[in-house]
Amino acid sequence: MQTTLSESASHLPRAAEAESILRTCVHCGFCNATCPTYQLLGDELDGPRGRIYLIKQVLEGNDVTQKTQQHLDRCLSCRNCETTCPSGVDYHNLLDIGRAVVDAAVPRPLGQRLLREGLRQTVPHPDLFKSLVNSGQVFRALLPGTLQSKLPCNVYPAKPRPTTLRERQVLMLEGCVQPSLSPNTNAAAARVLDRLGISVIATREAGCCGAVDYHLNAQAAGLDRARRNIDAWWPSIEKGAEAIVQTASGCGAFIKDYGHLLASDPAYADKAKKVSELARDLVEVLRDEPLEKLGIHASQRVAFHCPCTLQHGQKLGGAVEALLTGLGFNLTSVPDGHLCCGSAGTYSLTQPELSRQLRDNKLNALESGHPEVIVTANIGCQSHLDGAGRTPVRHWIELVEAALP
Repeated sequence: MQTTLSESASHLPRAAEAESILRTCVHCGFCNATCPTYQLLGDELDGPRGRIYLIKQVLEGNDVTQKTQQHLDRCLSCRNCETTCPSGVDYHNLLDIGRAVVDAAVPRPLGQRLLREGLRQTVPHPDLFKSLVNSGQVFRALLPGTLQSKLPCNVYPAKPRPTTLRERQVLMLEGCVQPSLSPNTNAAAARVLDRLGISVIATREAGCCGAVDYHLNAQAAGLDRARRNIDAWWPSIEKGAEAIVQTASGCGAFIKDYGHLLASDPAYADKAKKVSELARDLVEVLRDEPLEKLGIHASQRVAFHCPCTLQHGQKLGGAVEALLTGLGFNLTSVPDGHLCCGSAGTYSLTQPELSRQLRDNKLNALESGHPEVIVTANIGCQSHLDGAGRTPVRHWIELVEAALP
């Protein structure tokens, strides 16, 4: 696709990147076939090809409207289209560039501004978020249904973590919402890794990965969080930590992008590149270990929801399924497993109607094989699906840890 950037667009920091991505697109439309919002709405402008054209028009100097903003807002950033695209269009980076330009040109209504700022001021702050969740549980019956569904239905308390320091050591991102919504997930991961001779180094100074800010049009704030995390991890990296492990695939996908997003920052480019190289989803660490040492012989009937950030963002589709099957879990078939559940970070709050439709469709697919439990690899998906109050939803590592002899 040919494009000519406007004078103002040509001076954007990522102008050359945007133009290169636009020229990669061949207008084939294969992406629409796997786009969740296009499937729901049937509108060309609510599919990747249409959104690419909208961004192209904006960068070529055409008028930017609230309707343009709405179509970009409806995108889940699930990256299913990237998996489908035969031309390798780097859609998610183009979307980030386009959204920043559109949001700078189109003021949002007051309600949207308050919601987005409220999310930015609460979600990335673990202590504040935990206080709000605890208060919400106390007054749960008084809350509207939309907020009740955001509170965890089943909270499994964190068991103690191992204290023995092993020769092999990894860092682990604790995350911002996971310690409150699923406090046992990281603890379970640490116990399984300990059985394999790997210690988890706690770094409380490393907080939110930055994705929440970055995807709510506060890209500079998101990158500042990335820099703080790099600073927090760097001493342990210099001492030989072999990986930075994430149990939330959404965080993992963003951390693996640090090197790209900070490539033009002379103070952090090299460190960010190193951090991205060391970033590992938990399944990437475990699949390379001798899991027979764990002595697990499970037979539980399980449906696995593969998050978009795992299968499309990190290209790890099938990895958790293979690991669980190898350990003896009975995985059910899940139709349309490539489709998004509708969580998509804060999407379930900014686009609640579309998110709810996608969630219900996903649960119908996951429950079609009559599993005892649904497992996933991302806290956003976990809390979103569990909020429907249907089949219990947990992180897959908790099932593995519970099956340890």
